[in-house]
Amino acid sequence: MSAFWSWIVFAAVVAASVTFVEGARRLLAGPLSARWPQIGGVARRCTAPAFTFAAVVSVSGALPYQFLTDSFDGPVRHALRIAAIGATTWLVLRISYALTDPALNRLTRVEGERNRRARRARTQMLLLRRITAAVIVIVAVGAALFTFPAVRALGAGVLASAGVAGLVVGIAARPALGNLFAGLQIAFSDALRLDDVVVVEGQWGRIEELTLSYVVVQLWDERRLILPVSYFTERPFENWTRHSSRVIGAVEVYVDWSVPVEELRAELHAFLRDNPLWDRRDWVLQVTEVTPNGLVGLRALMSAADSASAWDLRCDVREHLVAHIREHYPHALPRFRAEMSGSEVSGSERSAPFHPDPVPNGRRG
Repeated sequence: MSAFWSWIVFAAVVAASVTFVEGARRLLAGPLSARWPQIGGVARRCTAPAFTFAAVVSVSGALPYQFLTDSFDGPVRHALRIAAIGATTWLVLRISYALTDPALNRLTRVEGERNRRARRARTQMLLLRRITAAVIVIVAVGAALFTFPAVRALGAGVLASAGVAGLVVGIAARPALGNLFAGLQIAFSDALRLDDVVVVEGQWGRIEELTLSYVVVQLWDERRLILPVSYFTERPFENWTRHSSRVIGAVEVYVDWSVPVEELRAELHAFLRDNPLWDRRDWVLQVTEVTPNGLVGLRALMSAADSASAWDLRCDVREHLVAHIREHYPHALPRFRAEMSGSEVSGSERSAPFHPDPVPNGRRG
């Protein structure tokens, strides 16, 4: 076959492969997408790597190498081999992400009693996906490196001394491997999940991101606390949503002994009934403390669906109790009593100055 026809066949093969991918994309994003919306999302995410893979594979298979000079033949074959490895890796990663994204989105929208199980499944799925992606990338990089003869020779030497090399690599990668195994332990032991409410280093926050090497905790004031994954397996921390997202909130108020507790309890219940943040489950108002300075401590407990709702509900209840006591029971506001002995009273009376009644014009009548 002449060079002209060889290049014509090459162009036809490349065009046919690209046309085939475009036809498959139109089919998946058109009629099939109307019936199964998830297929359309997969097609859209995989369009670019699919075209790249088709182009690289068709070029590598149909290129007329016999018409290339010796100086170009080797480098072109090598470059196409590396490009094929990269395109394949890109396509596999995009397909895996596109297939798992719908499930992750559904798990994100789960509320109520199933929320805890959904967050556990989402955390495990994300970690497994990241571990799989890391393994695929490492294998692809290794395959690309082993296309170089010098690296293949080095790899043979490393395999020959695998014991020493494994020991050196294990010592050097101990922190990274420790975080990797810590992430797997956290995910599959159900000790920590995405959106869990935790108290770490004295800071209250929510688990925003959980990766193979670090955990991002979103604090209440929108700051981010970034900790290594191994931190949560080596040190204690508080998990407020370990078994459920439901949280009990507490409000403490100190008032005078004269406060009518029963009336205040009825007012709290009436306020909670009208507040949408209360989950209609638990509430109580109790006298929990009598202080040495003559005050009594009232503690109001109320339940909420999650920690954010519990925080807002506590603020609402605290504001309402303060305003209600100030407006309806001002005599019950905190006051401090002092008892004086008889000698102190008589002494104060003797030392009190005498002020005669004022008489107009300085005269008495």
